[in-house]
Amino acid sequence: MWEYILLGIIQGLFEWIPVSSEGVLTLVSKFLVEDLNPLDLAIFLHLGTLLAVLVYFYKDWIDLILTKNKEFFKFFVIVTIISGAIGYVFYQISGNIIMGSGLLFLMGIGLFFTSFVQGNKINIGINKKYSAIIVGVLQGLSAIPGVSRSGSTIFGLSLFEKDPEMILKQSYLISVPVVLGSSLYLFIKNPVLVSEGWIALLFSFIFGLISLKFILDWAKKINFSMFTFVFGIICLIGAIISFYFKL
Repeated sequence: MWEYILLGIIQGLFEWIPVSSEGVLTLVSKFLVEDLNPLDLAIFLHLGTLLAVLVYFYKDWIDLILTKNKEFFKFFVIVTIISGAIGYVFYQISGNIIMGSGLLFLMGIGLFFTSFVQGNKINIGINKKYSAIIVGVLQGLSAIPGVSRSGSTIFGLSLFEKDPEMILKQSYLISVPVVLGSSLYLFIKNPVLVSEGWIALLFSFIFGLISLKFILDWAKKINFSMFTFVFGIICLIGAIISFYFKL
């Protein structure tokens, strides 16, 4: 049982930062759990951190359901459709894709570029009406092993949004439909995941909730340029880890 507890803790801690939690979990579970597909187990454990997002942002979910913010509701729907379609395709062929670390590296460079642009108050002139399409595509690419979902969406959102806390909040909110869809697909494909992995879900929820509060409190204390610079560094570290361990 301790193996599943450890995997749940790892998921809860790594989900919110631009390091592929799927990649890390896949690597660790190869040595701890022998009777389950490591990648499927890693994706399934996202349900725990999904519950953390539902609980932590419950007021935002109520507003979203009631469409109080019509602009974000439209953005949410478009991102979900695009990322779901692209993510499903890449999941089916993910075994043949080895460019995840390269994409994550490019996203890190992109965050550095964004940090430089904002720090020097340069207007890059990207029309905000394309934000849902760009963010949807980037989130869909996270189905590729080694690509961090939070890293890709944080990069995409940083092109249009300047508030670090809002970037993180939107990144985590838009993850829910994709994570829920992929987890339900895996449950249908392999129901044994629930019976053997429930303790890992519990710990991923608990540690996900704690670490989520920590990172959002941190985001309130820094400016946007520093925020993108720090996450750019984390993306590059994640890319190096993914490349080195062939995640």
